[in-house]
Amino acid sequence: MATDRLLYALAPTGEQDPGDALIHWPVSIGKAAQLSGISPKMLRHYESLGLLTPVPRTDSNYRQYSLADVHTLRFIRRARDMGFGLDAITELVSLWHNRRRSSASVKRITQKHLDELAQRIEALQAMQRTLDQLLHLCPGDDRPDCPILDDLSHPACTVAAKSSTKLYKPATSAARGGNTRARH
Repeated sequence: MATDRLLYALAPTGEQDPGDALIHWPVSIGKAAQLSGISPKMLRHYESLGLLTPVPRTDSNYRQYSLADVHTLRFIRRARDMGFGLDAITELVSLWHNRRRSSASVKRITQKHLDELAQRIEALQAMQRTLDQLLHLCPGDDRPDCPILDDLSHPACTVAAKSSTKLYKPATSAARGGNTRARH
């Protein structure tokens, strides 16, 4: 317990949650999830990726999270909320824990992410303009003719085909139910 109190004082975070001092550390996975805002499933996933140091376990094999672990999980959650990918978060967590880090490394990662966000925003705005044009072209009446469906049936004309930026992750065949044949 004294070690966790020391880690609380040395944790590389800007602001401390005053409620953390009232918690009996270490905590279970459920409590760590609650305190960090990350689901237990994602907590286990982040641990398997090495974003957390190996978490000690009880004799009954239950995970026991320290205050430092919860601070790291909060850091990961904030980075995810800002849209950073797992590769960037891995680097950022490592830099955050390294007191001899170069802020230039952090800035480089952040600049790359910002550039990617700008490209995605640009692609989304292009899609919005295209959909707006198609919406104005569609009469929306009882006739079967529809410029929206016509445009969607020609993949070479779509915004996604014109953009090299991926805005979504296509579903895998397993996610669609395992059928890999095209449905028309």
